[in-house]
Amino acid sequence: MAYFHPSRPSPYMPQRKRLTLKDLAAEIDVHYSTVSRVMNPATRHLVAEDVAARVLAVAEARGFSPNRIAAGLRTQRSGLIGVVLPDIANPVFPPILAGIEVVLAQQGYVPIVVNAGSDKGRQRFVIDQLLGRQVEGLVLATAEREDPVLEYCLARHVPVVTVNRGEGSGSVSSVVSDSVRAMQLTVDHLMELGHRRIGHIAGPASLSTGYLRREGFIQAVRRHRLRRADWHVVEASSYSRNAGRVACAQLMTVFPALTAIAAANDLVAMGCYDYLREQGLRCPDDISVIGHNDMPFVDALTPPLTTIRIAVHEMGEEAARLLLRKISKPASDPVTVQLQPHLIVRGSTAAPRMA
Repeated sequence: MAYFHPSRPSPYMPQRKRLTLKDLAAEIDVHYSTVSRVMNPATRHLVAEDVAARVLAVAEARGFSPNRIAAGLRTQRSGLIGVVLPDIANPVFPPILAGIEVVLAQQGYVPIVVNAGSDKGRQRFVIDQLLGRQVEGLVLATAEREDPVLEYCLARHVPVVTVNRGEGSGSVSSVVSDSVRAMQLTVDHLMELGHRRIGHIAGPASLSTGYLRREGFIQAVRRHRLRRADWHVVEASSYSRNAGRVACAQLMTVFPALTAIAAANDLVAMGCYDYLREQGLRCPDDISVIGHNDMPFVDALTPPLTTIRIAVHEMGEEAARLLLRKISKPASDPVTVQLQPHLIVRGSTAAPRMA
């Protein structure tokens, strides 16, 4: 006795033949290559608009969808790009993704987005899965300054671009914001307000953003000739709100005389808000706080957060362009695109009580 799963058709029932490109071309009475071009968004512009419209209308009416897997095996192109994120909940990444998608869509590509976390084993597993699905290239937002996963990709000759974070060696193209310049803007703003005792909560030194913002801060306070006793740096364990609160407690313990805090990103700055409230301190009356990234809704905090705005959407667009360039010209040299940040002054910074 045979048993049939209700979601599976009976073997005794005739199966509907899958409609092919050739079938569709014969029905519309156009050449097979014309239908092929129309069904590929990257080549649709090569066909006259009225013909393309007729092909698409008949294809929709007949429920036709091209077999992308088979086409990929024939052409060695899948039209897929892997985008690997360290933390999809971080508000800095959605606008980067939006920028990536805009450029990829123009060329007929589709991103596969994966939240890989910070564990290198997990990241390598994710990349293996993406490569198994024939992605044509990778955009990595997970890069570290010395990154074995990036080396793993390069050893397999996969087109790769890093975004938001660089890796330091210049072996791949990257799109980043100028973190050193950002910290110069930060310190300049605080000095202009009259602050002379400034603390910096740095991001993890293993990341280019943490390392370069720390370097930028140190360069800036030295340029302003602050005495070594008048500035201090602590490192947050991650770019998170709780890590910011913990680091703020540490900073206030070792440097209680400070009047301003330059945080490595907006989530860290929010952690500073939390700790200051716990201690009965007011921002900016007692201590000014400045963030970095200008993520959504920081203008709605109490007080609204002064921060550094980075061009996140443009960052994603540039990363996608660089990757498509690498795919089409594998021998092209790596380039680094460094976007300029801007200071956004709001209510969390003010002149210190005792200048």
